[in-house]
Amino acid sequence: MSRQTIGSSAAELHWLAEQALSWSGLPVVTVRPTVFLEGFFLLFAAASVREADELALPMGAGKTSPVSSVDVARAVAAILDDPAPHIGHIYDLTGPESADLDHYARVFSKALGRTIRYRDAPTSEWSEKLRAAGLSEHVVHHLTVMTELHKQGRYDRMSEDYLKLTGETPTSMADFVRLHAAEFTRR
Repeated sequence: MSRQTIGSSAAELHWLAEQALSWSGLPVVTVRPTVFLEGFFLLFAAASVREADELALPMGAGKTSPVSSVDVARAVAAILDDPAPHIGHIYDLTGPESADLDHYARVFSKALGRTIRYRDAPTSEWSEKLRAAGLSEHVVHHLTVMTELHKQGRYDRMSEDYLKLTGETPTSMADFVRLHAAEFTRR
């Protein structure tokens, strides 16, 4: 994250914490995951996929490279296993591809065996659903800023850092959808 991506207090606090740790002289390793599969695509989109066969997120035509929290944990475990060579490094963790939501809707369709369409949900509608789910205003604002940054193409990035750290390929959207198929399927 660079200073120019700030638009939410949560993102700004992360940036400031990175700066403070950098200036401190402490032995620090920075890990920067992109958007999490478990958040945007499971927690925030499963209901619309399950109930309306649509991936309803307010991300416009922006591309994104979501990463699994499990992969982030594996990368951090690899760092903690032998931290010395990683001190001072910044690792950007992304999924294996960066694509728009129409592409990911096609991935959902293939993995689930039914047609899933992407719907660019209005930000206000989506934010209200987040509030109704009990998320704090701080979190709602942060997530809304993230969707605006997606629309601007600021999450269209790729990194080989996960592969370098673990020797593995990050979880693909197709594998993620198959793993959580029950949560995306009507009962």
